[in-house]
Amino acid sequence: MKFGISTFVTDDGIDPVSLGRAIEERGFHSLMVAEHSNIPASRESAYPGGGDLPSVYYKTLDPFVTLAAAAAVTETIELITGVALLIQRDPIHTAKEAASVDLISGGRFVFGVGAGWNLEEMRAHGTDPKTRGALLDERIEAITALWTQERAEYHGRLVDFEPTFCRPKPVQKPHPPIFIGGNSDATVRRALRHGAGWISNPLPLDDLARRTGQLRDGAGRDVPLAMFGTPVDQDYWHAVDQLGFGQVGLLLPSVPRDKALGLLDDYAAAVQQYGDRP
Repeated sequence: MKFGISTFVTDDGIDPVSLGRAIEERGFHSLMVAEHSNIPASRESAYPGGGDLPSVYYKTLDPFVTLAAAAAVTETIELITGVALLIQRDPIHTAKEAASVDLISGGRFVFGVGAGWNLEEMRAHGTDPKTRGALLDERIEAITALWTQERAEYHGRLVDFEPTFCRPKPVQKPHPPIFIGGNSDATVRRALRHGAGWISNPLPLDDLARRTGQLRDGAGRDVPLAMFGTPVDQDYWHAVDQLGFGQVGLLLPSVPRDKALGLLDDYAAAVQQYGDRP
C-alpha cells in the first residue's frame, strides 16, 4: 500500500508549490486535494461529519490550479482530485483542465470525481440535486469522449454537444485513471459502470469491508481503491491494506507552512516505522 497526503489546500495554509515539493522530498506517493467551489450562507445542508462546518470548506483553492502548481515543481508524485465535484463543472472546460495537468505533469494525473453533498452548492451552479447522479454519469462519459476522440461528440439527456476539437489530450492512454467518490450502493454501481476505482473516506472498517466486497463481486476482479483523509493510525493502515487499498492519503490539516512541514516530517517517520514492523 502506498502513502500519500490528502488535504484541503486553502488561502491561509501552506501554498501548493511548497506542499508539492515537501511531499515529494519526504517520499510520499501522491497529493490528493479536495474541492468546494462555494458554500452558500444558508447552511441548509448538514455537514456530514456532524457539528459546524469547518472553515476549510469555504477556503479551498481550485484543485486543477493547485495540482498544476505542484506538477511544475515535482517529478514523481501522483496528482489526484479527491474529489472534483463534476456535477458543478462544465465538462468541456474540465476535460481541458484535467488533460492540461496530465500534460504538465508528464502523465501523473488521477481523476477523482463525485456528486458532493451540499445541495445549496449544487443549486448555485444550476444543478438540480434530483438529477445529480445522472448528470455525473453523463459528464464522466462526455469527458472520456473529449479525451479519447479527435472529433469528440456526446449526446445525452443532460449533456449534449456536436462534434468538436478539444486539446490537449491526456498523456496517459487511453486516459487518466478515474476514481468515484462516495459511500452508497449508487457509488458502487457507478464505479462498476465506468470501470473506475473507488475513493473512500476513512469509514469504519465494517463499512469498508462491505463496500470493497460489493466492488470486487460486481467487477469479478480487484478494483483500484484509494482513500482521502486517512488518519495517522498504524492499526487502521494495516486493516485497510488487508482490504486491498492500493493507496491512502494521510489527512494533513490546512495549516501554515512551517506547521505543515513539521507534520509531514512526523507522518513520514510514522510511515517509515510502519514499514519496519514485522
